[in-house]
Amino acid sequence: MTFVLRTAGDPMSLVSAARSAVAEIDRRQPVFNIRTAEQYMAEQVQEPRIYMLLLGIFGGIAVALSAVGIYGLMAYSVTQRTHEIGIRLALGAGAGDVLKLVVRHGLALILIGVTTGVAGALALTRLIENLLWGVKPADPLTFAAVSLLLIAVALLACYIPGRRATKVDPLVALRYE
Repeated sequence: MTFVLRTAGDPMSLVSAARSAVAEIDRRQPVFNIRTAEQYMAEQVQEPRIYMLLLGIFGGIAVALSAVGIYGLMAYSVTQRTHEIGIRLALGAGAGDVLKLVVRHGLALILIGVTTGVAGALALTRLIENLLWGVKPADPLTFAAVSLLLIAVALLACYIPGRRATKVDPLVALRYE
């Protein structure tokens, strides 16, 4: 049996009065697990909060891993294209042109990845629908914000190897092969 009491003051100050009232009716009935509505609500949302915290941590790890992976892929691609970049620089391409070349190549891969990821996320949102409060499973603002964040992180991961490619010495690159 559960009783709920509404008070104007401190609810815990009525604990002894509540115990006495129950004891007057039936002394064999135990009075236990006395808590405020705030404590009760905090207990009810504790498990979903832990799940959301874990999802956030895993999401952050996923962003970091994707940034490292994109950086590694772009660094490898730039290393493989060192000869081509050296020829471009020797023929008069500017540092900005080389940077655009590398970032444009990375951007194509990023857009393919984000498009695939958004499609997969839209398909899987029904699995976490019961953990969402006040947010639709396919919230366009959330999908747009996360997509922009991922694109920004990935562009940064492409920019660093692109900057390194602009510093390639054409003579060294041509002798390299």
